[in-house]
Amino acid sequence: MSGSVTSRERVRAAFAHQELDRVPAWLGASPQFIDLALRQLGLPDEESFRVCVGDDFRRVYARYAGPAEMAPSSDLQPGATSRTPFAVQRRGYGYGQPLHHPLADATLHEIHAYPWPDPAWMNVSGVRQDALQHGGRYAILGGEWSPFWHDAIDLLGMENLMLRMYDQPETVDALLAHIVDYYVEVSRRTFDAAAGAIDIFFIGNDFGTQVGPVMGEAMFRRYMLPHLKRLVDLGHDYGLVVLLHCCGGFAPLLPALIETGLDGLQALQPSCTGMDPAGLKAAYGSQITFMGCIDTQHVLIEGTPGYVREQTRRIVELIKPGGGYVASASHDYLLPETPVENVTAMFDAIREYGIY
Repeated sequence: MSGSVTSRERVRAAFAHQELDRVPAWLGASPQFIDLALRQLGLPDEESFRVCVGDDFRRVYARYAGPAEMAPSSDLQPGATSRTPFAVQRRGYGYGQPLHHPLADATLHEIHAYPWPDPAWMNVSGVRQDALQHGGRYAILGGEWSPFWHDAIDLLGMENLMLRMYDQPETVDALLAHIVDYYVEVSRRTFDAAAGAIDIFFIGNDFGTQVGPVMGEAMFRRYMLPHLKRLVDLGHDYGLVVLLHCCGGFAPLLPALIETGLDGLQALQPSCTGMDPAGLKAAYGSQITFMGCIDTQHVLIEGTPGYVREQTRRIVELIKPGGGYVASASHDYLLPETPVENVTAMFDAIREYGIY
């Protein structure tokens, strides 16, 4: 049966909580890890690596085409490595940390008057062709990442943002509205341009820490949920599955997340407080699709290939019954400190033990 099933069909079945031929697999990896894997495995390009490990997904992006001074990587100040759409320059490993918080002292009027980016700066004309080049074989992820919570932290500073939630709620509401307005419009343009070629609206906001949520449920419902629902509703308006990347121990927020109509949660971290895979599957497995749960921190980075294989088997056999599971590492972005042989061992085990 597996030879006749496409990756796209396999993923659709998982999100429909159906068992098809096997559990789907997803590879999220940093460019640095991809380069390392290509060298070690002697493969020519990223696509060949994805085929090698059995990744059932591919991702497409809109491309920046706006003013040079606002581009993600041009005209940066010394030490900066990137610029967000909201003109915050960042530095450091991976996505890095903000060098400044331009709206830290802003009044409500100044937040409204901030030079917010124009959605037309993102060129969506190539997205459809980028998706169609895969011939309908894979599940296609698309739309803007939309990390509105992180952008708000960048613009105000985290402590300041938290205090304003209590002292100046109107400024937080205005800030989040402007940020999400931008992401909604860019994604709408993307979906208009690539209707039918994208399967999954993939967004990301980290609402958890190692030991619990970043805020209580009441504050989460007050500030985060309305904007998250805007994004979920947008995806559903276009017939898309909506998948949220969310790190950390956010289990107390799961009922609220499910209320938005969210279809899936990506990169669940079993080492975080409250994120036991068996408990999550039992409590919520019929309501939302889980993706991840193969521990990156302690298993993939620190383990041997044999240990990785055994832990992957354990997780896959635990969560796969009834569908609603996509197997992957518990981080959305494998980093180069992860041994390549451990990653290939994980995917080998997914193929072997993920069969229905």
